Amino acid sequence: VRPHHGCGTRTHRMITKGSIVLAMAGTASAFQMGSSFTPKMGGAELTAVKASSSSGPTMAAVPCGINGFGRIGRLVARIMIKDPETNLLHVNAGSATPDYMAYQFKYDSIHGRFDGTTVVDGDDLVIDGNRIVTTRARDPKDIGWDKTGVEYLCESTGVFLTEESAKAHVDSGVKKVIFSAPAKDDSLTVVMGVNQDEYKGQTNYVSCASCTTNGLAPMVKAINDAFTIEEGLMTTIHAMTATQAVVDSSSRKDWRGGRAASGNIIPSSTGAAKAVAKVIPAVKGKLTGMAFRVPTIDVSVVDLTCKLKKATTYEEICKEIQKRANGDMKGFLGYTDEPLVSTDFQTEATSSTFDAGAGIMLNPTFVKCVAWYDNEWGYSTRVKDLMVHMAKVDAKMAKK
Repeated sequence: VRPHHGCGTRTHRMITKGSIVLAMAGTASAFQMGSSFTPKMGGAELTAVKASSSSGPTMAAVPCGINGFGRIGRLVARIMIKDPETNLLHVNAGSATPDYMAYQFKYDSIHGRFDGTTVVDGDDLVIDGNRIVTTRARDPKDIGWDKTGVEYLCESTGVFLTEESAKAHVDSGVKKVIFSAPAKDDSLTVVMGVNQDEYKGQTNYVSCASCTTNGLAPMVKAINDAFTIEEGLMTTIHAMTATQAVVDSSSRKDWRGGRAASGNIIPSSTGAAKAVAKVIPAVKGKLTGMAFRVPTIDVSVVDLTCKLKKATTYEEICKEIQKRANGDMKGFLGYTDEPLVSTDFQTEATSSTFDAGAGIMLNPTFVKCVAWYDNEWGYSTRVKDLMVHMAKVDAKMAKK
């Protein structure tokens, strides 16, 4: 059973005449995890809760665009469409035709059929009544963001990950570019729920880090705040991704990485643990890690084994994590004491869900903690959240 992600309502002109209807509104099942599983709340449902608890002024929907329509780009689009705080205006998809984009958007092997309507109207997509311009340009200066009013851009091609390379987006009318990957320069890195307050409108280019950094950093923050991490090693058991080969192929850069993802456990490198220091400077030089790529198609899990400065018990760690998951880190850090497995976290919007039953402790200062994350949906939700957060900060700064 998959979780239901709430649907925001907007008033738009529906396109019916001369259109190809590719999807009809579907129904999603309600998801019930159990009282001990704190987060299970995704998409617009989480947004609505945040909006209702916010003391700030109501802001118009953020005018958004997406460059790149791969795994992350498509999921960010799904999340934006259902979120009343975002208005998706324009998607640049490289070479994909509008009808193929609609097909890719509607059907997903992990996250299921899109719960809504998808219509092709010329070069445009009309999704749940929202008209979205699509283009197929390789060079950012040829995309035409200024013509469609895009102000906040999800850069998800994996190509334009520096201020220098992404500047063409800003020159074409975009206000801010959000990288859905680690930056390849010293651009500001933000992990929502951890260091979002560092963004004060000072830059036009912000990285949302990686899915694994988002899966690790919230747990690291909660543990470090309470007990101080002296040193630690992280291992992520990571689902397959599109960069891997289905059957044995070739990779001169990474010989093991060229082997069949569908039939092997493949040791790999990752900079995710070291990257946590970009958002939590207190752990700089204290964390590193590695990855095992495994033959599952979504959901990953981090194993953090660390030495603590402050002696404690495993029960106290669990209590602290649960307190933060129900408090200031709700929606970013989750907690479960149920005996769950990876598929239970498919389409889970929470960045990092601490598994109380999976961790172990050797002594009062040496502990192994485990957290699950949907490396696709959870991360894509954070990309959207970061775009909305930046827009709110920018609006506040503009009033000063």
